[in-house]
Amino acid sequence: MIVVSVMYPTTEGGKFDMDYYNATHIPLVKEAFGPTGLMSVQVLQGLPGPDGSKPPYVAIANLVFESPEALQKSMGGPRAAEVVGDIANFTDIAPSRQLSLAS
Repeated sequence: MIVVSVMYPTTEGGKFDMDYYNATHIPLVKEAFGPTGLMSVQVLQGLPGPDGSKPPYVAIANLVFESPEALQKSMGGPRAAEVVGDIANFTDIAPSRQLSLAS
């Protein structure tokens, strides 16, 4: 399995609409990439530290794909542009991404 972690860093003045993200964007991701091998999505919302400090990330999404081929098929598929285009509807923060092999 391949995990794509999409991490939105806490950014001074940055906007992130968690309600839109959970109610609209994540269902879009599942609908768009499910047929091409997306197995599951986990959304993590950053919380303040015990000392009240801001979290390093506002949100992290872990997208689990069946295989590297499934990831390529999804990201190169007909709905990828739609998913990417929706990002502006919930944030102006540039995400970091990491690919990981899950065992």
